[in-house]
This record gives sequence, structure tokens and C-alpha cells, in this order.
Amino acid sequence: MKTSRATLVAGASLTALVAAGCGSDDSSTGDQATVETPPTSVETTTGIPTPLPGTPGVAFQLPGEVGDDNAFTYDEAAVPVGSSVTVDSDGDDGRTTVTLNATGLAPGRDFGVHAHTQRCGPQPADSGPHYQNNVDPAATPDTPSTDPAYANPQNEIWLDITTDGSGNAQASTTVDWEFRPDEAHSMVLHAQRTMTGPGQAGTAGDRLACIDTDY
Repeated sequence: MKTSRATLVAGASLTALVAAGCGSDDSSTGDQATVETPPTSVETTTGIPTPLPGTPGVAFQLPGEVGDDNAFTYDEAAVPVGSSVTVDSDGDDGRTTVTLNATGLAPGRDFGVHAHTQRCGPQPADSGPHYQNNVDPAATPDTPSTDPAYANPQNEIWLDITTDGSGNAQASTTVDWEFRPDEAHSMVLHAQRTMTGPGQAGTAGDRLACIDTDY
């Protein structure tokens, strides 16, 4: 059994940047879909949130500062200083469960959350395309997969969430495959829930934040 965990905690004052999208952020067309468990009830606390008990903290870095653990916010209004995201991955017997816990994000709003192939970087686009179990042969670095046959929650990791009034949420998904070694390197928070229609499948608007993961 292989288990990995990554935690993102804000720790620096950032200037909000215009984020590069995974695709179109026009939510007026295409179906909306999600793979999530409803946000859990979390007590409201004051002060800066801390990581879940027993998890290591990874402080946000200013875009452009690369360290051993990269965790960047590209939009402080949506992913404010003091917010945190913990991602757990558990792969065993050909199946993988990925669980996300978010604390202190912008309250009462949707986020699309996906596993990406590249590590986080100074620019939102640095995290590359979505990780796919079966890779879309028609996709290129400049035109990521939007074919529902490949861009779907069974072939990718989708963890869409809706935050509660305190900006907290939880989501979990299980897929019938395990990550290939050294091919999935980050988890990205997007500006809207993930679309599913042809030509838009897998898109979820601008990339708001990114955390390096180790699967």
C-alpha cells in the first residue's frame, strides 16, 4: 500500500495575480459535474487556521520563490493568506483514494480541484495538464484534453468542492487505478466546478492555487 500526504498553509502576504486557466472559464455552457462528498461541518475558529492534527505544514511561497516544498496562491481573494488544503492519497490493489480537506478558503463558493502532471511554479500554467490514467492521444501541451472519453472523473482526479460559510470543505474520490510513478506532481485549485461537455470536459476556469504532491 502506498500513502502520500501534502498540506498547504498560507504564510506570506501575496499580491493577487491574474491566473492562467486550465481551459475556458465560461460556465454558461456545458454541463457541470462533481465528484465530492458534501462539506463537513467544521467549528468556526478565530485567527490563522493550522493544518489538521498530525500533518506537516507547507507555507505558501511568493510566486518565483522555489523551495523544497512549493505551494503558491495566484489569487489571494479566493485562496487567502491563512487558508490550508490537505491532500491524502492512498493507493492499494489497483485502486486509489484521494481525499482533500480545505480550511479558510473564500466562503460559499465553488472550486474545481484536479491532479496535474507538473510541479507548481511561479506561473499558474507551470503545473501542466491534468494527470490522466489513459492519456488522450489527441491532446498536446498547447491543447489539453477536453474529450469526455478521457477528461472525466474516472480517468482523472476531480475533487470539486463548495466551501461553507467559514471557507471549509471536504471531498474524496476513488478510482480503479494507481498513479504511475513520477507522473503526477501537483494538485491545483480552479475558479469553478469542472465542466463535462464535449470540447469543455475537464475545464474549470483559472488556476487559483497549487500545491506540490508526491504520489
